[in-house]
Amino acid sequence: MIKNWIGEYLKSQKAAYDSIPHESVQQLVELLHGVLKADRQIFVFGNGGSAANASHFATDLGKGASDKLGKRFRVICLNDNASWMTALGNDYSYEEVFVGQLRNYGRPGDVAMGISVSGNSPNCVKALEWARQNKLHTVALVGARRGRMADLAELPIVIADTHYGRVEDAQMGICHLICYAFMENAAHYAA
Repeated sequence: MIKNWIGEYLKSQKAAYDSIPHESVQQLVELLHGVLKADRQIFVFGNGGSAANASHFATDLGKGASDKLGKRFRVICLNDNASWMTALGNDYSYEEVFVGQLRNYGRPGDVAMGISVSGNSPNCVKALEWARQNKLHTVALVGARRGRMADLAELPIVIADTHYGRVEDAQMGICHLICYAFMENAAHYAA
């Protein structure tokens, strides 16, 4: 029984990976390359498993990709500062934990990238709304329900599944694709 379930799960996981929109990922790589050349900032954020993916992505882009390119990505994960997040959540609301930080650091031409399976996480939605209003580039990695985040983002990247584990795995796959696009093609992207 469990062997069949594993086979079906992996079959569905492959379908989720196969739904990754190549053109959209390429657009994101090019956007981030432009941001790197312009010395702009990248802000990435999410909740739960998406928070872990956001943190992992910031590490890989800020260290691994930057090491290969000879120029540093200015990337920060907004869910990595626990004291600031809890201060904003306590004093205002949990919806404010990302936008509160963007108000301090976000500038026109920067990138705000939200990661969410549902696409409706209120704190991610609020951050993307603010980012859009303040002329930051907006990116949303979401699942098949798309949600409000996909509507707000100038670059929505949608995985054609609603299963949290499979979508989060595919989103981490996208994050790795982006970082390794720079690491394995450093001669093309070097500043």
